[in-house]
Formats: sequence, C-alpha cells, structure tokens
Amino acid sequence: MHKNHHVLNKNEIASLGASLRKIEQKLLKQGDGQGKTRIWLQGAEPYFDIFFEFKNDEIIWFQFTLRGKSLSWDSKTKGWQTGITNELKSDDITLYPASKIIDNDNIIDWEFINLAKSILQTRAEEATFAKALALFN
Repeated sequence: MHKNHHVLNKNEIASLGASLRKIEQKLLKQGDGQGKTRIWLQGAEPYFDIFFEFKNDEIIWFQFTLRGKSLSWDSKTKGWQTGITNELKSDDITLYPASKIIDNDNIIDWEFINLAKSILQTRAEEATFAKALALFN
C-alpha cells in the first residue's frame, strides 16, 4: 500500500519547489509554427516534472507529475484532470521518460491538486508559475 503522497510538510514542499530546473529547450519539440512554446521543468526527485505549453504568452496546457500522480489542465476544457502515471511500475517501457502513460482518475483528486498548487506557490514570484497559479482560481 502506498503511503499518502499528498501529505508533505512545508519543508518538503519548499524543497520540491526549489529543485525545479528548466530542461534545455532543444530537447522539446518546439511549437507548430502557430506561436506555441513549451517549457519543461524537472525536479530533483525522479518523476517530478512540470510541462507548460504557451500560445501568445498564455498557458494552453499544463501538466504536473509527482510520485506516480498526475495533474493536467487544458484550455479547451478549462478543467482539471488528475490521474496515475505508469512511472512507479517497473517494466522496460517505463525506463524511457518519453513513454509516460497516464490513467485519468474517475474522481478528481483535490488533495493532489492542492499539493501541486502549494509547490507552485513556492515559486509564485516567477511569471510562469504565477500564470499557472492563476489557473487554480
């Protein structure tokens, strides 16, 4: 049985937020010529990633994964979706980061959404994070 991954103390949350580093842009497929850009941030912990996709400086897609859980937001639906990633399963396909598979939850995991928000808040002074935090309103 997994321990509850949503209960982290303030120090753990601060250290997760501080560990996020931007991954070199050339590793990401850049926009489709329609003004889209992507930003990928990776945390010090394995499987801790945040992706932002922007169009005209506005977030159109956002994904946050941590400890086998996923949170995403899409401008088409304007809604949150939580899920479970395959990253904590051990088989050959999960060794490749590009092979992340997400199974959506039937019921939104609000505790995980609040955890993601609290990690983002540790970097609220940065424009990208401020825009992501605005999605929670």
